[in-house]
Amino acid sequence: MRIVVALGGNALGKTPEQQLQLVKGTAKPIVDLIEKGNEVIIAHGNGPQVGMINLAMATSAQSEANTPEMPFPECGAMSQGYIGYHLQNAIREELLNRGSNRSVATVITQVMVDKNDPAFENPTKPIGSFYTEEEAKKLADEKGYIVKEDAGRGWRRVVPSPIPIDVAEKETVKTLVENGHIVITVGGGGIPVVVEGNSLVGVPAVIDKDFASEKIAEILDADYLIVLTAVEKVAINFGKQNQEELSRITLADAARYIEEGHFAPGSMLPKVKAAMKFAASKEGRKALITALEKAGEGIEGLTGTLVVN
Repeated sequence: MRIVVALGGNALGKTPEQQLQLVKGTAKPIVDLIEKGNEVIIAHGNGPQVGMINLAMATSAQSEANTPEMPFPECGAMSQGYIGYHLQNAIREELLNRGSNRSVATVITQVMVDKNDPAFENPTKPIGSFYTEEEAKKLADEKGYIVKEDAGRGWRRVVPSPIPIDVAEKETVKTLVENGHIVITVGGGGIPVVVEGNSLVGVPAVIDKDFASEKIAEILDADYLIVLTAVEKVAINFGKQNQEELSRITLADAARYIEEGHFAPGSMLPKVKAAMKFAASKEGRKALITALEKAGEGIEGLTGTLVVN
């Protein structure tokens, strides 16, 4: 089977040192899937990382007269490179430990968006560190950031999150996958760009990695989209006494649960919406939402939340 795996940026840690250790654990279940004969394409988030890079660059620019402030698309490209570097090395090492010399490559990926996307008027995508309300509002005053409370976990900066339309490097990714290489792509949702003539122009935004993962899964005609999260199954009435975990939901079920407000906008909602979009895109396609270490069991139908048409 051809599988696109969408890793969350929060699962990769808050510092380069932490990430370097965490990816070693991340690599194991990914290689488990590869060992079973699956073609695996890896996508990942970058919310904490791109926020960290952007803040570091902005702080440096204020303190050093000759340090330029880095535009947001370039910060996204940096996060793709450094997360990809750690991931591809960890996956390569795990493959070699199991006697496989398969190659792993990160493709710095640009993802096209519509410059008129309404998301640019309503920033919603959380990035960077978590803050107290007081800290967040101070940052907003000092740097002009837009800040919002993030699913009960604290306050964060938010930026626009436009819907992906296409992937600029899709033919490169297809060629690599079809020739047996393991590809890391649309990192952090891809570098958001708009088309202007023959040019691709970066825009200050972060595409939700779940939607970008869904887009590349469609383009590659994948059989499965696996959206990874911190919990084993999607639940309704989450955190309440009547919480109910879901093993299998149809598109109609999912739409009803969204209408009833069961899924947090900065957390589970984009995962469910991306899973719905992929399941609806072609007969036989399936989306699975589960924890990383349960991905293999989920494909076998033993756990996770399966989203079907």
